[in-house]
Amino acid sequence: MEKVDLKSMDVAALNAEVLQLKKELFNLRMGMMTAQVKDTSYLRKVRVRIAQAMTFLKQKSNSSK
Repeated sequence: MEKVDLKSMDVAALNAEVLQLKKELFNLRMGMMTAQVKDTSYLRKVRVRIAQAMTFLKQKSNSSK
């Protein structure tokens, strides 16, 4: 998903996206512990996506006030 896609989402969809990404990050961390994850750079990509989604979420919540 691109930044443009995140920007066009509403608050509820952004909350769902953040929740889904956090679950994915948790599963990746558990995979790291059991040595099932081969591409460790994917963890950073997921963390960046979470930060981007949370940034847009904060912007949307501030603009609605």
